[in-house]
Amino acid sequence: MRLLRRPFVLLGLLGTGVAVATAAPVQVTDDRGRELTLAAPPQRIVSLLPSLTETVCELQACTRLVGTDRFSNWPAAVSALPKLGGLEDSQIERIVSLKPDLVLAAVSARAIERLEALGLPVLALEPRNGAETRRVIERVALALGEPAAGAALVARIEARMVAAAARVPPGLRGRTVYFEVAANPYAAGAASFVGELLARLQLVNIVPASMGPFPQLNPEFVLRAQPAVIMATAPAVAEMPHRPGWKSLLALQRGQVCGFDAGAYDTLVRPGPRLGDAAEAIADCLVRLGTMPP
Repeated sequence: MRLLRRPFVLLGLLGTGVAVATAAPVQVTDDRGRELTLAAPPQRIVSLLPSLTETVCELQACTRLVGTDRFSNWPAAVSALPKLGGLEDSQIERIVSLKPDLVLAAVSARAIERLEALGLPVLALEPRNGAETRRVIERVALALGEPAAGAALVARIEARMVAAAARVPPGLRGRTVYFEVAANPYAAGAASFVGELLARLQLVNIVPASMGPFPQLNPEFVLRAQPAVIMATAPAVAEMPHRPGWKSLLALQRGQVCGFDAGAYDTLVRPGPRLGDAAEAIADCLVRLGTMPP
């Protein structure tokens, strides 16, 4: 009935052939189990998690973003958007002033209750592994009114991961790997989404799932494990030989290391739509390393 009171608007929508369909209400359930109903696909979106920002952009909806968290830095276009804090210090007043019709946030974000109390629709999504990443992509696509785009993106990511795994040199398949996420040292264990990716690439994580996704290790643990390949940021790899006892790591002696620059490393530590890029970055390094010595 609302459209009937606006005949010129209705005629304009019918003339396009698409706007009537895209203006239909959307319903999506978030990771809290809450169902969110939007009168129409959102056109002004605030994203408060880098992986969600990247998902919106990979779904060809980057122009709908009006603000992001301070850590969202890809694609380059989002750098020009207002930066609205992080998980612990989201800038509520600035977010409200942007008049978003959807806020995408991590389940753990402190701002959610306050934003909802102020009447803003919040979709709380926080991928922690490969399966959750695929589900989050599909739910963001549903919220955008583009469910088919979500399924297509998931299929593209999967195809790239399969292709990357096929490129891993036979001599490196089944070899052990240590993936460092911080120099304390903290590692990406087998239970993490990084660990899942390494397993997809046929590598064996020295950190078992029983130790948790990102445990802090005793340096002696790494020394005893003698991983065949070491992965970390390029500065961390350069610093490792100066740690007490780490010169004894054969991987460092033989140059069997993958030191990633900041851009490539971001793709590896975000469970988002660039998992295909992450798989290819690791495969590229492994191809350079070639066949391991016996």
